[in-house]
Amino acid sequence: MELWLDALAIVVLAILIDYFIGDVPNAIHPLRWMGNLLDFIDRHIKNRASAWTSFLGFLSYLLVFLLFGGIAMLIIVVVHHYVSLYDPLWGEIAWIVVTAFIFKIQFAVFSFRHHCDPICEDLDNGRVEDAAAKVQMIVSRNTKGMDPEHIASSCCETVSENLVDSVISPTFYFGLLGIPGSIMFRCSNLMDAMWGYLNEKYGRLGFFPAKFDDVLGCLTSRISPYFVALAALILRMDWRAAVPAAKAEHTKTPSPNSGWPMTAVSAALGISMEKKGVYVMGTGPMPTTRDVKRCLRLVELTSVLFILTVCFALYSVCGIHVQLFLEGLFF
Repeated sequence: MELWLDALAIVVLAILIDYFIGDVPNAIHPLRWMGNLLDFIDRHIKNRASAWTSFLGFLSYLLVFLLFGGIAMLIIVVVHHYVSLYDPLWGEIAWIVVTAFIFKIQFAVFSFRHHCDPICEDLDNGRVEDAAAKVQMIVSRNTKGMDPEHIASSCCETVSENLVDSVISPTFYFGLLGIPGSIMFRCSNLMDAMWGYLNEKYGRLGFFPAKFDDVLGCLTSRISPYFVALAALILRMDWRAAVPAAKAEHTKTPSPNSGWPMTAVSAALGISMEKKGVYVMGTGPMPTTRDVKRCLRLVELTSVLFILTVCFALYSVCGIHVQLFLEGLFF
């Protein structure tokens, strides 16, 4: 097939895998393995105050990226090469399927439904404490004693923030650089989540991955409100408010990037999101379970639109060629 058809097949198949199959079990998920490796490195670093520790953070990133990126590329190359020995057409099909599966591991469009739907069910049935316990699984704040409005807000905040971290950024860099690009972002994002704390323990060790994650997310976070607006237009939400709100309110979050999608989504939904003592964004009422479901639809449609347009366009003209070139280095 033509390369652009291969690219289209990979992108569409990855979306279908995400929708119908979802994530691989957590026990065997590559992100879990990355986390275990990082925990091992963390436990063996004693001196946290020297400049050498900052360099160790950089070396740790390189190790994780080269290890998992290399394994992913090796799997793709081996499957492509050996199946092609029997039949070139089946070799191409196998390459498409394996690439799509590994690509899908790097992003998640529909997974937050599995977390948010049970929370909404608890809230609708008055089980507020159960909902607060479940929402603790998707946010870092203390949720004990949280009221229904702030539980619903926590869901909307997490879903909208992860629009960039879990979808737009990994798929954008997949479009630019193929599988290595998506893994490049996923490694920095995971390391930022684990080590990117401004404290004595991780201030130096997590410096490089945290800053690199900010750099990689700079462009993708700033283009996200435009796709939120497009999805809001299709869903008949307040699409006109999304981009202006993002430009005006994105600085409310501590992160330089997360405020862009969050403020755009809150404006399109016509709600407010509040993390007590940190920020309040939006001018509407606090969200209900109905708004959480609207938020899921909005973010999911935004994600699919971005993947089918920007990600596919970039991958067909750039990323697939980079990936094939790197695959060629293995044989």
